[in-house]
Amino acid sequence: MTKLKIAIQKSGRLNEDSLKILKECGISISNGLDQLKSTVQNFPMEIMFLRNSDIPQYLIDGVVDIAIIGDNILVEKGNGIEVLEKLDFSKCRVSIAVPKTFKYNSIQDLEGKKIATSYPVTLNSYLDKKGVKAELHQISGSVEIAPNIGLADAICDIVSSGSTLFRNNLEEVEVMFKSEAVLAVSPLISEDKDEILQRLRFRIQSVLKARKSRYILMNAPNDKIKEIIQILPGMRSPTVLPLAEKGWSSIHTVIEKNKFWEVIDELKGLGAEGILVVPIEKMVM
Repeated sequence: MTKLKIAIQKSGRLNEDSLKILKECGISISNGLDQLKSTVQNFPMEIMFLRNSDIPQYLIDGVVDIAIIGDNILVEKGNGIEVLEKLDFSKCRVSIAVPKTFKYNSIQDLEGKKIATSYPVTLNSYLDKKGVKAELHQISGSVEIAPNIGLADAICDIVSSGSTLFRNNLEEVEVMFKSEAVLAVSPLISEDKDEILQRLRFRIQSVLKARKSRYILMNAPNDKIKEIIQILPGMRSPTVLPLAEKGWSSIHTVIEKNKFWEVIDELKGLGAEGILVVPIEKMVM
């Protein structure tokens, strides 16, 4: 039986979030501790748990068909691997940081300086575009300590909350690009596996759409229904149901979760009452 091979990070936050979205897609995963490969009981797929930095080469060589991986790793090592979906989790920035004592005004201040990084390809490309020549020191892990031990004048690394930079007396001065988890595909994927991939992709899109949406229902006076519907961003047409109380109806629709607070005051101003906002598990379009 043909099975789609997917790679995910073998440990850490990206691993947890990757397993979570697969489970929300109805994928039943059997994995014990320290397993490098896991079977799926109810979908034609195998999961391989790999080091994040190794995944791009596995995609390039066709050892795995798809992967959930940080966009930052693909930019560094992906060699043009296609991204199918942005997954809206594991968000971070790839940035340049300097010691707080460094008098930084622009990227030109790094001319001739030593920069420690785990992203030499990404950093070289960025500096070339800015016309800056610097001395790069490629190191793996604990990049942020480099300035404190005299190895470098600055660093280039991923930044999430910025707390690690703060603890090491560093300041983020250049955001090169923003990254998040993505679904990437091997250029060597076969036609029969691509058919399985499209089924999985449909499920992922349904989960992502649900995460970004909320089901909203409210009671409203009948003479305000038309105005209320006009300000509700969402589905093609809201559902309007008459209530037992004469002159009132219940309005049901779906809106983007980040737009609810933009319209709540308008809804209340038009007489809407009993407004409920409910999470959506899946959303099939």
